[in-house]
Amino acid sequence: MAADARIRVDGAFYDVDADLAGETVTVGWGLFDHEPFVEFRQRRFGPYRPSGGPIPLHRYRKRRMSASQKRLGRIGDLASKLSVPRTALSGVDGSLARAAVVALRGQPFVDPDPYGQFTYGGRLDALRGVSDLLHRPLARLAEGDLAFINALVERTLDKAAIEHAVLERFMLKRSTADKENTSC
Repeated sequence: MAADARIRVDGAFYDVDADLAGETVTVGWGLFDHEPFVEFRQRRFGPYRPSGGPIPLHRYRKRRMSASQKRLGRIGDLASKLSVPRTALSGVDGSLARAAVVALRGQPFVDPDPYGQFTYGGRLDALRGVSDLLHRPLARLAEGDLAFINALVERTLDKAAIEHAVLERFMLKRSTADKENTSC
């Protein structure tokens, strides 16, 4: 027998007990048996049904349930176990009329920017974005520039506003530095 506790008979695979993996066993198939059995040390195991491979005639396999179908079955079982008295639903009993109704505070589940296209996810993401925009690490910036970036990121996480302010400040600096270099 194979190390995975499977045997092959007439092109069909049969999963036997895991305790028999790697052992030498005797496979028996009687004249009137539809499934094989296994003998090991004068003990009989089985019968075993096919697992994989061709399906014998006049047999069928039940489709395996997907994870969502299993979850749906568990929810159905739970719903059948729960019970609510009819009076609670119909309101016939006077006790419900006297009960105080508490209004629940609701908050809509709407994210205006679900994919992070317009705003950064947080302060560190914004600083990383500024670093990518400038093509240099923020630690190499002057203290005044770093203070400007930190104040900007504390004020807003909007990508367009941060990009506009950073490019305006650093392109203005670059253009004045270029003018000074060309005038010399």
